Amino acid sequence: MTTAPGTVLVVEDEESIADVLAIALRYHRFEVMTAGTVREALALTEHTAPDVALLDVMLPDGDGRALGRELRARRPETALVFLTARDAPAEIVGALGFGDDYITKPFNIDEVVARITAVLRRTRPADVLPQRAPLRYGDLELDETTYSVRRAGQTVELTPTEYALLRFLVRNGGRIVPKEQLLRHVWQYEHTPPESTVVETYISYLRRKLHALGPPVITTRRGVGYGLA
Repeated sequence: MTTAPGTVLVVEDEESIADVLAIALRYHRFEVMTAGTVREALALTEHTAPDVALLDVMLPDGDGRALGRELRARRPETALVFLTARDAPAEIVGALGFGDDYITKPFNIDEVVARITAVLRRTRPADVLPQRAPLRYGDLELDETTYSVRRAGQTVELTPTEYALLRFLVRNGGRIVPKEQLLRHVWQYEHTPPESTVVETYISYLRRKLHALGPPVITTRRGVGYGLA
């Protein structure tokens, strides 16, 4: 029997959309749990922890982002992907502040499956991880066994996607990494609309967290990409 690639919690109050998502995900061998409200979602996750939660931002009894925070508090390794009918920058930035990806409605179902697969690939650790030497760049230290980050000896709390982005920049040393390369290697996107701002958003979050503990370490080459100073 083939092992399921992961368990997805779909929280969407529009039943037709929830059904389409569940059918597509099950077709791709995911285990799927569905809920239409915050209350139902919390009840479902009392006994079964999802690998990734696909959350509508607007729910009848609450905010999907608040639900995401609660799920992350219960199980920090849970990946969060937000569904939103609005593409207002404030809403997207608010979701990405602690989530791993977002998808705007209307969406392509194949894209949703691909995004969830990519999120799991970069956030879910292998069952058994060998001991690895820490990655270091200047006063940054990344422990690839515990997925923890320290700067100048102080712990930096990062989301799984923020960690993956920083790790890729560290592995590339002082080189400027093009935005397209970051999308391909960190987000696993093969075809991304040119107006996508996901890289810029995550860079801003990394800067806020890292630069609070020392001098600026992330540099921007306008029109090209990002690197480490």
